[in-house]
Amino acid sequence: MPIKNKVCLWYNGDALDAAEFYADTFPDTTVGTVHHAPGDYPAGKENDVLMVEFTVMGVPCIGLNGGPAFSHNEAFSFQVLTDDQEETDRLWSAIIDNGGQASACGWCKDRWGVSWQITPRELIDAITDTDRAAAKRAFEAMMDMGKIDIAAIEAAREQE
Repeated sequence: MPIKNKVCLWYNGDALDAAEFYADTFPDTTVGTVHHAPGDYPAGKENDVLMVEFTVMGVPCIGLNGGPAFSHNEAFSFQVLTDDQEETDRLWSAIIDNGGQASACGWCKDRWGVSWQITPRELIDAITDTDRAAAKRAFEAMMDMGKIDIAAIEAAREQE
């Protein structure tokens, strides 16, 4: 059965660059068909890249080169669940070191303005702990972080 739902991300002429960066950075991410404009349009010319089909960790997406009219914001983000500090560090650095921007609590933006939550599974476990005091300590530790430090989250969780 054909896919019925895709995430459409708006870019200002660089959807293919973004899709290729994602494919180089994230597992289970591929660049698919590149569609060229059949004619001139407000943001480009005939034969410019108009749309790029790609997946981000298995999520089907379309990158639309719609021009400068709209920009990304935190109302949409990809949440990437990481298995350890090494993976957390690698993905965070890939985004930040390639023109991205750090934010708080594991959030960052790539150079195109798309928001990412680089979230260790241990963080989710810690802040949803049935021991509400442990969850609160972990949550408060997270609130002071940019990139998530798993050891610091676990230390806060285990405090008495």
